[in-house]
Amino acid sequence: MSNPSPSSASSPQRGARGSHTPPIPPILQVGSVLLSSDIITEEFCCDLDVCHGACCIEGDAGAPVTMDEVLMIENAVDDVWSDLSASAQAVIDRQGVAYTDEEGDLVTSIVGGKDCVFTCYEQTGGTPLCLCAMERAYRAGRTSFCKPISCALYPIREKQFRDGTVGLNYHRWDVCRCARDKGRQLHLPLYRFLREPLVRRFGQEWYDELVALAKELTEHTE
Repeated sequence: MSNPSPSSASSPQRGARGSHTPPIPPILQVGSVLLSSDIITEEFCCDLDVCHGACCIEGDAGAPVTMDEVLMIENAVDDVWSDLSASAQAVIDRQGVAYTDEEGDLVTSIVGGKDCVFTCYEQTGGTPLCLCAMERAYRAGRTSFCKPISCALYPIREKQFRDGTVGLNYHRWDVCRCARDKGRQLHLPLYRFLREPLVRRFGQEWYDELVALAKELTEHTE
């Protein structure tokens, strides 16, 4: 993601008198956060009845985590241990809850080259539903840690720049096609669907500013 100047990213440029309103710029800025405009224009809503939680078991690396999150996960492992598969327990015993992947990023450990070690399954019908053991324990009141913010924010992916700026990109993945379909049916923008994790990551004031900017930009294009 390139680093545009704040003046060009934070608001649309007005066209000359009589011209059409220009489209939403590809990169927006809210505070010190740069974000791709499709975060406010794309519609999205997870549909677990269709995808069965495929994002937890597809791919070739774990979820990005911070050192602070690794410590919190380690403190909560005992609370979810019985929910994990024997293979996942063996991986954690051998290498811990996280490892450094080929790109040098700290990520959650995985089983068999794909499944996150904290994957658990719930039988709701013909196909088992893949869930996060950490999140399930948190919602049951058994732990104080829910899950890594990278998981909560998905399909938004975060990148840290050296100057302290944060970049947010929408990651389009084929397994989330049903989420895009459901989002369009509900007319639910991605940033609205991810309100809770965005507030958790950047705060309510930042999110309110994002909502105001999104409203301004989308009204200009209607």
